[in-house]
Amino acid sequence: MSTIHTIGRRKTAIARAYLEKGKGKITINKQDYTEYFDTPGLQYKIVQAFQLTETEKEFDLKVNVNGGGITGQAEAVRLAIARGLNQHNPEHRTVLKANGLLTRDPRMVERKKPGQKKARKRFQFSKR
Repeated sequence: MSTIHTIGRRKTAIARAYLEKGKGKITINKQDYTEYFDTPGLQYKIVQAFQLTETEKEFDLKVNVNGGGITGQAEAVRLAIARGLNQHNPEHRTVLKANGLLTRDPRMVERKKPGQKKARKRFQFSKR
């Protein structure tokens, strides 16, 4: 098996994941994933796809992620991992899709409009 390269996005975060056979080492931006994502909730998002497909110790993972905040980055990495596992073995698709891991979350920050304070908030209206 050669290296599988996939991309995951969430808000403005972009994750490029490289999946190859190995012993289960996960590296994100040249750090261990437990150092990069220090909260247990974010760490769970990283290993969730491996746990659902029961492939925790089968692959080594290298990820480059940038942009956005820490949660957006974790979700971008999760999408990239799920896409890589699906590409490696299409039988995993049913489990990953049922848990919503193959769905790209399209929500982005709405742009600020001219003549308004923020995207939807208006300047204060004065009648007199």
